[in-house]
Amino acid sequence: MSYENKPTILMVPGLRDHVAEHWQTLLERKLPNAASVPPLEHDKLSCAARVAALDAALAKIDGPVILVAHSAGVMITVQWAQRHSRKIHGALLAAPADLETPLPAGYPDFESLAGNGWLPIPRKPLPFPSIVGASRNDPLARFERVETMARDWGSRLVDLGEVGHLNPAAGFGEWPMAETLIDELV
Repeated sequence: MSYENKPTILMVPGLRDHVAEHWQTLLERKLPNAASVPPLEHDKLSCAARVAALDAALAKIDGPVILVAHSAGVMITVQWAQRHSRKIHGALLAAPADLETPLPAGYPDFESLAGNGWLPIPRKPLPFPSIVGASRNDPLARFERVETMARDWGSRLVDLGEVGHLNPAAGFGEWPMAETLIDELV
């Protein structure tokens, strides 16, 4: 697809920010109309700081936007949608992290997430079209939980099969399906 005169694709990375081999980073480099929420220098675990960074990135973009979020970036997106009213063309919400259940070792614990404003996960319908891509074996979220989130948000659920957390650790650099799903939102 030609992306000329199409919405800006804004990447919303998770808590680990930008990873060179991650599909979001690779996709941003590939698409001529893509940008990314910059990494935070301070308050990296603060939900409010992450939402403010997304809002600041959106403020720099004229015209329609499609958000492409991964992991906790999905939670940043849904938290932002509860607090702001800018029109969004659509969102691809890939492998949302279920922050309401204990995460594996190496990730923030429940108390840290609660103390930094991540909980509860917003459950209101999103005010824009959205697609949730869910993995059957994601260590950060059970499929059934993501299925419920997608329903609550009014999102179309796409079963991605067994793709882990859809990141380099799960064997994903490029993820061609992302472009297909973004095209559905364009």
